[in-house]
Amino acid sequence: MHSPFSRFPVLLPIALVIIAMISIQSGASLAKSLFPVIGAEGTTALRLGIGALILCLLLRPWQAKLTLQSCRSLLAYGVALGLMNLMFYMALQTIPLGIAVALEFTGPLTLALLSSRRPIDFLWIALAATGLWLLLPTNLTDEPLDPVGMALALGAGACWAMYIIFGKRAGSEHGRHTVALGTLVAAIVVIPIGLWQAGSNLFALDILPIAFGVAVLSSALPYSLEMMALTRLPARTFSIMMSLEPAIAALAGLLFLTEHLSFSQWLAISFIILASTGTAATMKPQSPAQPQDCG
Repeated sequence: MHSPFSRFPVLLPIALVIIAMISIQSGASLAKSLFPVIGAEGTTALRLGIGALILCLLLRPWQAKLTLQSCRSLLAYGVALGLMNLMFYMALQTIPLGIAVALEFTGPLTLALLSSRRPIDFLWIALAATGLWLLLPTNLTDEPLDPVGMALALGAGACWAMYIIFGKRAGSEHGRHTVALGTLVAAIVVIPIGLWQAGSNLFALDILPIAFGVAVLSSALPYSLEMMALTRLPARTFSIMMSLEPAIAALAGLLFLTEHLSFSQWLAISFIILASTGTAATMKPQSPAQPQDCG
């Protein structure tokens, strides 16, 4: 008896991407449960610290050949990764998960639009701008969003754009070792901040299982699944599917965190998803996409 995956080979990588996105947003939901104990900074430190250990064991980055020139892009990549995760988790303290992910997506979306000057891109810019406008705090909304949380999510998006730029450079120099080395740099950057904020609570044994789950769900598992999918999917298809992540994040926030969004907020997320999907669908063919480390 033939399985659907054998009849339609494209279904397997698509399923892997969907599972990866669900894993990432489930990890973000689980991470939020640690905020009352160790804060967003401590949670980010544990996620990156444990994630770096897992990735180092899997990818053996000590085999990489480092030079002074290659270390520059690697350091920039790791710092961008660390700040992206830190600001994203700090944003989750005051705004819903789905909205934080949608705002974060403006980083790579802006980067993609800046690399093109076609008339169709103005439509995607208009959709993204409309989505952002709908999320702005106003007196007309029942529950206005925290402007600091929104700024942090947008800052995480800017770091995501830097992560992509420097990640491509570092990836061409270090290959499969890049993610493990970059995560190690990110952990070195963020762990002192987590220690300063959380203190000895960071080493509490009762939170380690949750922190390990966050690291696996948010980094190790989705990265492995995305790498498997990327070998079987065109980069454009992968990018289009990743554009659905804000919706998956909003659903994860609703299911796991009881974060209810208003109609205008769902509409805003939809506009940003349409802008991201349209940009990915109409972009010129490029080199294979790289795994996303969002949320």
